[in-house]
Amino acid sequence: MLTSQQIREKYLNFFQAKQHAIIASSSLVPENDPSLLFINSGMSPLIPYLMGERHPNGNRLANSQKCCRTEDINEVGDNRHNTFFEMLGNWSLGDYYKKEQLDWWYELLIEEFKIDPSRLYQTIYLGDEKLKIERDSESINTLINIFGKYSVEANIGPDTDGKGEIGPGREIDFQNERIFAYRDKNWWQRGDAIGELGGPDSETFYDTKKNHDKKFGEFCHVNCDCGRFIEIGNSVFMQYQKTANGWTELPNKNVDFGGGLERISMVVQGKNNVFETDLFINTLTKIEELSDKKYIDYQREFEIISDHLKSAVFIIGDERGIVPTNTDQGYIVRRLIRRAIRFARNLEIKKDSWIALVAEIIINDYNNIYAELSKNKNKIIDEFNKEEAKFKTTLEKGIIEYKKIKSQDSKIISGTEAFNLYQTYGFPLEMTEELAMEDGLTLNIEEFEEELKKHQILSRTSSEAKFKGGLADTNIETAKLHTATHLMLSALKQVLGNHIEQKGSNITGERLRFDFSHPEKLTPEQLIKIESIVNRAINAKAQINVVELSVEDAKEQGAIGVFELKYDEKVKVYTIESEKEVFSKEICGGPHANNTEDLGHFKIVKEESSSAGVRRIKAILKNTLDTQK
Repeated sequence: MLTSQQIREKYLNFFQAKQHAIIASSSLVPENDPSLLFINSGMSPLIPYLMGERHPNGNRLANSQKCCRTEDINEVGDNRHNTFFEMLGNWSLGDYYKKEQLDWWYELLIEEFKIDPSRLYQTIYLGDEKLKIERDSESINTLINIFGKYSVEANIGPDTDGKGEIGPGREIDFQNERIFAYRDKNWWQRGDAIGELGGPDSETFYDTKKNHDKKFGEFCHVNCDCGRFIEIGNSVFMQYQKTANGWTELPNKNVDFGGGLERISMVVQGKNNVFETDLFINTLTKIEELSDKKYIDYQREFEIISDHLKSAVFIIGDERGIVPTNTDQGYIVRRLIRRAIRFARNLEIKKDSWIALVAEIIINDYNNIYAELSKNKNKIIDEFNKEEAKFKTTLEKGIIEYKKIKSQDSKIISGTEAFNLYQTYGFPLEMTEELAMEDGLTLNIEEFEEELKKHQILSRTSSEAKFKGGLADTNIETAKLHTATHLMLSALKQVLGNHIEQKGSNITGERLRFDFSHPEKLTPEQLIKIESIVNRAINAKAQINVVELSVEDAKEQGAIGVFELKYDEKVKVYTIESEKEVFSKEICGGPHANNTEDLGHFKIVKEESSSAGVRRIKAILKNTLDTQK
């Protein structure tokens, strides 16, 4: 049986043999992308290159990318969802296309991973007459040939032109019908703006042989939510670009493939659940030891605890690590840790600092793969211990408030009261339910859910406004602010010292936001000096030049950036320089202005704390004429 590490290695070695450059995983914290809280796919860090920018390592790439999908937090415990996972990915940037991609993927699954081809199924894009996009016949023909190569009957099954989760609405002959067309499930596009890319995708499913549960529909199908079929890979074919007149074919088409390591490991290792793989087994064993309970008896609790604490370890231990706070990414870290502690109450774990003991197991499991976890081990353990202590205080305060509610004459706890405990004191609803049941009180769950829904709508509206745009927003203003960020980082190092490291950035067309390591508030004099250094570089009419170098050569030339790259990669180094002076030399993916004279006038509008030991600067660029008025 292959271990997860062997699966990861086999995947990368396979594509390296197909002339792919193996690139390192990017940080979990997005750089200059205001549309994401965390990197949630292998594609996210590569968007500029999928949009046409040249990648320094060529037009065939592969890697294993760290990902975090917080939208899946409530799905954990269903046998296949995780908030943290590794996405095995390969990309063709205008090189090979559908036939090669599908041929290689099935060769890898069947010949390298030894998966039974009779348990594999594939979906393709149905097409859309309104969009004037045809059915993906090229993928169908390729797949028929692939299954034929492995002596598997592969007839075309019924189409689904309605909601994908409902399916085609008839019994499927899974013995013979193997390829299925969906409309909504097999079309990918990044956004609706003019210039965005889109195209059909083709998803691979594995039949677990689990019995169909009719509560998910009368008939099972590969996209059914009953859990019989599990998606293990998706090949996106970026074939079109959106124009004012609809979708038009691209001259150079891209392939973006992603397959979750956890799910592939589950299938290869013959398990029924991603948590039964070697990626989780040591963590589950530790929780059994701490709780004196068995995983099989408390599956949901064990899975939520192990998943959430793993996510928190990777986020805090990232090279741009985020610590628990009440806002933005820090709030997600806090929620993950506290949710794990809450579910651990059902296991009656008594030991103090127990989550730090689990963290040590996770760090050790990934020690050979992600060195940043060992490097930041003390920070991870310290943050886990602090958060556990804080949540203990929160629970104590919540119980005091609950007792005030209980002391009233009413035998009903209103949804508004329960929501106030949840929102103001961080007191979990499940704990309010438990206490109410013990005290013979009734909790108005419907009213609580109404209050929660109102809050979520407000939060989502705020979040959408805050995180609108994306890295694909490569317009001129964004490029200018990106260049200004490089100049500001150089200025920060000059004014505050070489301990300054980037801890995250968020750039829109209107402003830049930059987080950096520094223990104290900046003085007005320091801020003025930083502004002055940046504006001096702008006034010098410095040119922005880019070269492609190996990581080692970039280091030797004094370029700043993240150097925890495991593979023999090339990187882009942007140098901002005049004839007399080098103002900045930094590893970056772009985009940038051509000359600093295009930037206008740099102005810091706010400096504040982001989290412990991390400061945040917000700045804008003003038109030079405006500053002279």
